Amino acid sequence: MSEQHKIITSSEESLSIQKAVSRLKEALSLFDYRNILSDSLDQSLLVTFSQPVQPLEFTGWLCCQPVFPKLFWMNREKDFSVAGIGIADTIEFNGSGNNDECFQRFGLAAAGKDSSARYFGGFHFNNQETQDPIWEKFSSFSFVLPLIQLTFEHNTFSLSCHLWLESSVDPEIKISALSEVLDLVVTDSDCSAMKLPELQDLSYNPDERIWIEQCQKALLTFHSGGMEKIMLARQTVLEFSSSFSPLLFLLQYPYPQNAIYRFYFEPAEHHAFFSFSPERLYRRDNDLLLTEALAGTCSKETINGGDIQASEALLNSEKDIREHKFVKDMIYQELLKICSDIDMQEEVQVLQLNRLAHLYTSCAARLKPEFQNDSAVLKLLHPTPAVGGVPKTEAMKHIVDLEPFSRGWYAGPVGWISRDAAEFSVGIRSALVNGRFAYLYSGAGLVKGSNPFSEWEEVDQKIGDILAITRQEV
Repeated sequence: MSEQHKIITSSEESLSIQKAVSRLKEALSLFDYRNILSDSLDQSLLVTFSQPVQPLEFTGWLCCQPVFPKLFWMNREKDFSVAGIGIADTIEFNGSGNNDECFQRFGLAAAGKDSSARYFGGFHFNNQETQDPIWEKFSSFSFVLPLIQLTFEHNTFSLSCHLWLESSVDPEIKISALSEVLDLVVTDSDCSAMKLPELQDLSYNPDERIWIEQCQKALLTFHSGGMEKIMLARQTVLEFSSSFSPLLFLLQYPYPQNAIYRFYFEPAEHHAFFSFSPERLYRRDNDLLLTEALAGTCSKETINGGDIQASEALLNSEKDIREHKFVKDMIYQELLKICSDIDMQEEVQVLQLNRLAHLYTSCAARLKPEFQNDSAVLKLLHPTPAVGGVPKTEAMKHIVDLEPFSRGWYAGPVGWISRDAAEFSVGIRSALVNGRFAYLYSGAGLVKGSNPFSEWEEVDQKIGDILAITRQEV
C-alpha cells in the first residue's frame, strides 16, 4: 500500500496552547478528505495539522494530560524535544525470536511508513530472555506515532496532531476520535503540587553478597580465556506508599544541565520506563552514521574531586583505559562490515556529568548502499560492549545466567525512527515504574582486574541522580 502525507499549518503566528488546540480543532473540522482519497482508494494518508505555540514546559504539560500512552524524548544537545499522547499509528511486535529477527521485523515495518513521520519507542535488551511479569506492558518492541504532540525543533515550539487514514477504516471514525482527544487536552502545565508518595522500602536484587559472587564468577571466565569484558547489572527496588505519576521523576530531575538523553514511555497509567542516558547508540541521517564508544567511569564523589580531577583519574587508569579500548575496538571492527569512510576519533575524551565522568570516543561513518537501513545498524551495534560484553554472544549468555532478573527495556535501544533518519540512545541510568514500585537499573563493566567491591559502589553512583529525586542517599 502506498502513502501520501499532507501537512496543514493553521497559521504562522505563535499562539497560547489553549488557542492552538482550538485552531487545530477548527482545521480538523474543515478538512475535506474525500477529494484526496478518491484518486486512489488503496492509498493510506497521513495528515499532520500543526500550529506554532508559545514556549512552555513539556514535561509539566505531559503530566497534566489524561490520555495514554505518553512519551517524551529530548536529545543530548537539547535542541530537539517531543512530548506525545495517544496513538495515531504504531510499529509493534510482542513475540518470540532473537534480537536479529526482531530488528529485521522492525526494519520491514518501518520501511513502509511515511518518510517524514517519527515513531518513538524502544526494544527489549534481549528478546530471547524470559521477561519478568513487571515488564508485561512493554512489548518486544513498541514504537508510537503520537496522536497529539508538542515539538521543539529548529528553535521553534509547535503543537500538532496526526490523522492516519487507511482504506480499511472509515475516515469519519478516525476524524471523530482525534477530535475527541483534542477535547481532552489539558492546556495547563503546572504540576508543582504533585509529589512522590512516601518511600517505604529500598532493597537490592541481587544484594551485595550475591553481587560479589556473581562478579567473581564472571572474572573466572576472563582467566579461562573465554571472555574479555562483561557488564553486570543490579536492580534497586523502591516501594512507595501508593501509585503515582512516573513523570514526577522527569519533572524533578535534579541536574538539567547534564549532557544526557531523556526518554520516557508510559503505555498505561502508572506503568512507565524512563532513562537518563549519556550514551548514544547511533544517529543516522540517510547514509551518514554517528556513533560512539562510552566506557570507563569515575565517580566524583568517590574521589572527592571535580571535572579536572575526574579527567585525570580516568586518563591515568589502566583498567578504565583498557575497558574503553575493548569497546572502541569492537565498534570499529563491527562497523567495517557495513560502513565505509570510518572516522574513529583517535584521542579519548572525557564526558562530564554532575556525579560521574566517562571516557568517550566519537565516530562517524558512511553506510554502504546495501546497509542503509536501521535494522542492519541495530543488528550490528546492539548490544554495545558497554552494556553487553566482549565477545557479544558469549556475554549475552553469561548475563542471562548470572543476573537474577530480566532486563526488559533496560540497556536496550530507545529513541525514534523515520524512513530517512533515526536516533537511539542506550537505555541506561533507567527505571521501570509499575504501580507503587520503581525498579532502578544500573550496571558496571567488568574486565580482568576489576574489583567487585568497587563495582558495587559504581552501580550505586550510576543511579544517584534518580535516588536523589526520592530524597534518599545512596
